[in-house]
Amino acid sequence: MEDLNNGFLTDENDQQKENPRRNFLKQSSLLTAVALTPGVAVKAAENHLDEQIAAVFEKLPVSLNVNGTAHKLLIEPRVTLLDLLREQLHLTGTKKGCDYGQCGACTVHVDGQRVNSCLTLAMMVDGKKITTIEGLAKGDELHPMQEAFIKHDGFQCGYCTPGQIMSAVACIREGHAGSESEIREYMSGNICRCGAYPNIVNAIQEVKNGGQQV
Repeated sequence: MEDLNNGFLTDENDQQKENPRRNFLKQSSLLTAVALTPGVAVKAAENHLDEQIAAVFEKLPVSLNVNGTAHKLLIEPRVTLLDLLREQLHLTGTKKGCDYGQCGACTVHVDGQRVNSCLTLAMMVDGKKITTIEGLAKGDELHPMQEAFIKHDGFQCGYCTPGQIMSAVACIREGHAGSESEIREYMSGNICRCGAYPNIVNAIQEVKNGGQQV
């Protein structure tokens, strides 16, 4: 059949001549790919494991000390400290709120400094000491700030409480708990949707004025 449609149809003889050449090129390409691919990778591809293998090679080693326990892990470079704590170490006390560093629910301490773990890549804290809400208490003995939050009813739904407590401890350690207004300013990164702010301030003031070790 002659070309009747702007080159989309070709003569049958041309097609018959073209097919053997195409088959030869396809077979040659296939043989070359097989020759250059390790047997293990070929087998993995056949078993649909190629994506899993790629994921392993993309992971990097990281060493962390979390609440006094050393951990050596393989993680993807994009993993946040928050996701590592919650999903790999199963420390779910640190909450995922906004995931944009705006609510403070994910606050933890890195070498004693408070950070938003949702904005911190786990690779950035390699070799550092991490403290989460689970690491404040000593066994059954609550941290003074935890006791103060209970005494002053510094929480209602409780979702923001771990981050509030971690920031409250840091607030005193940083020397920013000298007055109610100062406490409010340096705790402003932690949002409480239940509106327990006055009680939170009272709890921080009690711990600060009591001279307890935080």
